[in-house]
Amino acid sequence: MATGMIRAAGAVVWRGNEDAPEVALVHRPAYGDWSLPKGKLKRGEHVIVGALREVREETGLEVVLGRALPPVHYMHGDRLKRVDYWLARALDDRVAADGDEVDEVVWLPIEEARRRLTYKWDRGLLHAARAAPLSTTPLILVRHALAGSRQEWKGDDDLRPLDERGRAQAEVLATVLGAYRPTVLVSSHSRRCTQTLTPYAERHGLEVREETALSESGYDPRRAERLMRELLAAPEPAVVCSHGKVLPELLGMAGRALRGVWTADHTLPKGGFAVLHRAFLHGATDPVHVVSLERYTT
Repeated sequence: MATGMIRAAGAVVWRGNEDAPEVALVHRPAYGDWSLPKGKLKRGEHVIVGALREVREETGLEVVLGRALPPVHYMHGDRLKRVDYWLARALDDRVAADGDEVDEVVWLPIEEARRRLTYKWDRGLLHAARAAPLSTTPLILVRHALAGSRQEWKGDDDLRPLDERGRAQAEVLATVLGAYRPTVLVSSHSRRCTQTLTPYAERHGLEVREETALSESGYDPRRAERLMRELLAAPEPAVVCSHGKVLPELLGMAGRALRGVWTADHTLPKGGFAVLHRAFLHGATDPVHVVSLERYTT
């Protein structure tokens, strides 16, 4: 009897020049098919972590995630299966089939890959991949992780730390943020915000830059808007950690500044984050464009 939806994740992994990219396909001997690397999530595994793990296990590749692609749904026996996909740029091209589920990995140009793929939905993902720039740069906006009760905390609210669940969220975020490899880390000076980014910073030897203008107690809309414009225009992947009352303002600033893909809902849960994928269009009057906006929880 069906017990619920099966969750899986994978990626359209690409290499080379964006004008003539190649994508990685895997051959599965048990099914006799050619497909994109993907696999079922482990219990409790974040979908982004699962996508990275499955790509690495099936192809041997380390990748950096780009924008999300449309999820695929189909029936697996009597259960609905959902597979979430992302674009992913390969950091090298030395593939290694796992030898168990996958016996061959090949790099193919887009059109040849489309002809080789067994399933219609995989061919549709290649079309979606080419519908916008392949290469984008993320700006990630994070709401701080859980930090207990504001009412029960007796001291300065800027000093309120993450609680046990919040520290666990920060560890998950450290792994998830690694999918995008941000090198610029900016945070409200409040302890619960800096602590949310600390595990990622420590893993990668980075510093967290504190900005009082992004905090609840010292929020400065003019300074915050200048900062957002600077981060959006910079070519480095970046992450910003702030508060539930401030982040809708920051997201709104980004939308007004770039006139990119947007929605009216700017809210994020604690430990949640939004990823703005920016494309830099050389020679354009407005060279920075938000290609997509995605929201995730931890």
